[in-house]
Amino acid sequence: MVGYVGVPHGVEVPIDAMFSATSGCAAARPRYETYIPELLDDVLNGSINPGRVFDFETDLESIAGAYAAMDERRAIKSLVRVGTV
Repeated sequence: MVGYVGVPHGVEVPIDAMFSATSGCAAARPRYETYIPELLDDVLNGSINPGRVFDFETDLESIAGAYAAMDERRAIKSLVRVGTV
């Protein structure tokens, strides 16, 4: 059994593997919407340092670099700053 959270990209799974008695895939959507309002307030007011979570930072115009860094394993989580906060 393979489990994952989120949406996989670039992965192909043979349909017959989904219905095997000894193997399969299970997915779950992350329940982030429960925590985002509280966590965003904590980040913006400085009580949580997002640097402990994010190891790459970029702006919206350079978002492709964030995806490249994660794909190349140079980053685990990317912080994308949009506008002025």
